[in-house]
Amino acid sequence: MTMLSSFDLIRRVPLFSMLTDDQAQSIANNVVKRRFRRGELVVEQGKKSNALFILLTGRARVLTADTRGREVILAVMAPGDYVGEMSLIDSEPHSATVRAELQTDMLVLGRAEFLRCMPDISNLSYAIMHGLVKRLRGADRQIESLALLDVYGRVARSLLDMSVDEDGVKIIQSKVSRQDLAKVVGASREMVSRVMKDLEERGMIETQENGFVVIKQRLCND
Repeated sequence: MTMLSSFDLIRRVPLFSMLTDDQAQSIANNVVKRRFRRGELVVEQGKKSNALFILLTGRARVLTADTRGREVILAVMAPGDYVGEMSLIDSEPHSATVRAELQTDMLVLGRAEFLRCMPDISNLSYAIMHGLVKRLRGADRQIESLALLDVYGRVARSLLDMSVDEDGVKIIQSKVSRQDLAKVVGASREMVSRVMKDLEERGMIETQENGFVVIKQRLCND
């Protein structure tokens, strides 16, 4: 069987299907092929790898875990799928872990080479991509909360996500609707109201006269 060149491999990846031959060759000149053993981590949640990983053969799981090690599978990667692009776009750590489910071959494209394929930072398309990455990170976080946290934990995390830091104090600069918060955390309005009341009675949050909420103590581990 003939060994495929990097160019041939790039041409088989849907992500690069619209590139010209010159662009595809430029990518091909800068990718390296890497094999991951079954169970080996490709990227790790909370860390940076500064590379784009494109799955050629095999299979990998995208998953997230809480501080107790409980895992939730977010997706299963198949040939043609890729991971790492969000961190390369916004320079933030990975929002999930990717683990090879069996022996898996991937093409790896470094950060510098990836950025050369991106539009200029002043380009509107870059701003749109940055916005999409922010939404995807929020979606990953919401899935993790729904799967791994109880209602108390989901309310606490949502309050933290809604807050901004003012001179070292976290404050939610708008009225917190129990109805809307219930829809966010996937619980009843009555349950959310009980959790909010408990947080207030324990002195962890304080609702001001204008409806703003001040977070006075650490609500959850992250």
